[in-house]
Amino acid sequence: MIERLGLMATQPAQPGISAVVLLLLGLPLLLGVLGAWFRPLRGGVVASVSLLPLLATAWLLLKVSTHGVQAWTLDVGPLALHLRINGLTLLLLLLTQALTLASAAYAPGYLRVAVKERSAGGAWLWPLLGTMVASLSLIWLAADLLTLYVGLELMGLAAVGLMLLPGHVEALAAGMRYLLLALVGSLAFLLGVALLLGGWGRLDLAGLATAVEPGPLLWVAMALLSAGLLLKAAAFPLHTWLAPVHASAWTPVSALHAALVIKASFFIALQLWLVLVPDAAVAAWLVGGMGTAAVVWGGLMAWRAAKIKDVVAWSTVSQLGYLLLAFPLLIGTTPAVAAIAWEGTWLQLVAHALAKAAMFLAAGNLILFTGEWRVEGLAGASRRFPLALLSFGIAAISLVGLPPSAGFTAKWLLLHAALAAGHWPWLLVLAVGTLLSAAYVFRLFRFSFIEDAPHFGLRRVPGGMDLIALLLALAALLLGLVAQWPLGLLSMTGGAP
Repeated sequence: MIERLGLMATQPAQPGISAVVLLLLGLPLLLGVLGAWFRPLRGGVVASVSLLPLLATAWLLLKVSTHGVQAWTLDVGPLALHLRINGLTLLLLLLTQALTLASAAYAPGYLRVAVKERSAGGAWLWPLLGTMVASLSLIWLAADLLTLYVGLELMGLAAVGLMLLPGHVEALAAGMRYLLLALVGSLAFLLGVALLLGGWGRLDLAGLATAVEPGPLLWVAMALLSAGLLLKAAAFPLHTWLAPVHASAWTPVSALHAALVIKASFFIALQLWLVLVPDAAVAAWLVGGMGTAAVVWGGLMAWRAAKIKDVVAWSTVSQLGYLLLAFPLLIGTTPAVAAIAWEGTWLQLVAHALAKAAMFLAAGNLILFTGEWRVEGLAGASRRFPLALLSFGIAAISLVGLPPSAGFTAKWLLLHAALAAGHWPWLLVLAVGTLLSAAYVFRLFRFSFIEDAPHFGLRRVPGGMDLIALLLALAALLLGLVAQWPLGLLSMTGGAP
């Protein structure tokens, strides 16, 4: 199991790896401070600067593809931080940099049109965004519980700060609720870490994998760790904070949060299960049951939602359920089944991240164009705002799981894994989830094609904002045609089982 996560590198890290990783973590922070100082007004300038961390990630990709998995220890005073880079890490780093570049390029136009510099939050957006990106990168790289905890806390605080930026009463109430629940999740996670440290005297994942022994202490620790992480990931039934937070958040913030932030908690949880309790099949089925409930309940709530952003937010709850199916398909199954499920899980994560970011940006554009938050208010949008609606529709193709999108390929792999394992309930979950996804997407399109629509109070929106949403949607669609590249990346660097 550890080999899948790149925790068993047998050779020292190549020269320059540590320096580039520190650059990768520090650049977003520096760029965030510069953004707060200069307040960029053009997305092109932001996009050009945001390419720098992407170039650092590309250099790491070259090194790992040549020399294999890289693992090393970074000494910070008396603390030893364990880091590693493998195919999975690189895939998540590339996804983070690409989505951050898109959201950051979208933000200046959004601030001009939607915020109009009335809020002081426009300046705070950039350092908080930089902190979030740096903390996400740290989570992908971390190979010990202390570093994971630091990254998780920094990410959570930055996410709460971003949610509070609108400054109105609804945003403050939703943000404070999010903060309270995030702190509860952090406390549970920290208690679990303390139990592991007290029981076995170490925090590095590779060492814990060989040291821990089954028993009440391990199960209590895993229960606390899992509860805290699933709360932060908005997994059913710990999801109630998600929709209110996104309803009031700025659009580029919602896009990054749904695409990346909740995925980080899922990544940590799955990693800990594979390392510490790789044979806990019964408990994994319970998590799969939570995923089933998430798919059904989230889909029904998205179908019933009255507001456009609520549709997309509840869709996130539903789609996260597919990722939770990774637990019963990876734990307690044969190596062949686990290999297929491993590929399907991470391709589903990438496909959902691209499609959900595109969908939030397209929905934000529709809201800005029309001045309407309600789904019913989109009547006639197909004639007046075809590009925004096209972006939403292309993203929905991957979300529903239609060919040739990456969402289709990922669900096909999960379906294959469930068939190979003889886990028939997950086949039903995939089928019902697909139908529910189509239902809430087609409901939104039904209103947009109503011909006798009233005249909108139109608002002018920069064309670049539509273009960014369209590019992300196309990426989610076309990735299905070249899915062998991300899957090959995992196996190329020792990330596959």
